[in-house]
Parts: sequence; C-alpha cells; structure tokens
Amino acid sequence: MASAARGLSTYGYANLVLEQVARESGYTRGALYHLFANKEDLTLAVVEWVSETWNAEVRRPALAEVDPLASLLTMARGHVLYCRRDMARVMLTLRVEFAGQDHPVGRAVGDIIDELEAECAKLIAAGRRGGSIPPGPPAHLVAAAFTGVFEAVAIEVAGHAPHDIELMERAVRGVLGVAPIVSPSPASHP
Repeated sequence: MASAARGLSTYGYANLVLEQVARESGYTRGALYHLFANKEDLTLAVVEWVSETWNAEVRRPALAEVDPLASLLTMARGHVLYCRRDMARVMLTLRVEFAGQDHPVGRAVGDIIDELEAECAKLIAAGRRGGSIPPGPPAHLVAAAFTGVFEAVAIEVAGHAPHDIELMERAVRGVLGVAPIVSPSPASHP
C-alpha cells in the first residue's frame, strides 16, 4: 500500500505504472495482478488504507479532546505529522485529478473529504456554542476552508520540522478566527 500511495502521490492515477509499484513493493507484476484486478482496484485499496491510517493516527486522537477547538488544532497538528511521509499527498493528488469526473476513485476520495468536512463543521459549531471559537461565516464554509488550509499547508511545508507545526497552527487558527499562538522571537529561530 505504501509503495502504491507513494506512486500515486508522485505520478497521479493516470501516470501510475503498476509494474513499478510491484517492483518497489517486492512483488512481481503477476502477483500484484493476483491481489488487484487493475489500477482502479489498487487505487481504491490505497484510498481505504490511507483513510484508515489517517483515522487511527490523526482523527481518533483529535476527537478524544474534550474541547472542539482543541480537537481541531490536534487534528491539524496530527495531519502535519502524517504528511511528513512521502505518501501523504495521495488524497490531494487524486482529489485534483478526479475533480468534476464521475469515477469510483474520485467518489471514494470525495466521500472521505465530505465526511471530514461535516465532522469539522460540527466541531466548529460546538466550539461556537461553547465560546472557544468566535462567530463567523457558516460552519460548513469554515470547515471547507479549514480542511483546505490544513491540506495545503501540510504539503507545502512538509519536511520543514518543527516549523511545519507552528505554521499549520497559525494558518488554522486564522481560518477559525481564534487568537494566534505566541511564538518565540525571530532571533531564537535559526
């Protein structure tokens, strides 16, 4: 799964070469085709695998937080850590590649994103009711901006630890309309 996810992240669906995925994962081409009927089946399995690993490593720990704002911030930080891997762009790559198309892979990715945005909208609404998130644009729009920002920031600053987490927190706090974090003075950063 990791080899296919790296390939999809790098080359996209249309340019993914199954023989290369098989070679990188230690399989023969025939063995890969024994496991998956075609590129679509493999890609759908990768989407499910990425969703499961992301849920285990990012979503569940975030939802364990009591405060909705803390949940959203934990989710954003967790996403940065998840995206430090070279395979983490797979969902964004597939989302862009299949935008506006009626394709099983595009639908699978879209369903995952829709579910995440709905969950974030509920957290935003709960944070507003509890006072940790100020009023603003409709929660579903803020949730769409939140997920878009955390996806973009995580990818753009991947590999720039520890600044990636600080930049992520600044970005999502801005979208949510909450007070920024106080960071060390510029002289303390190398």
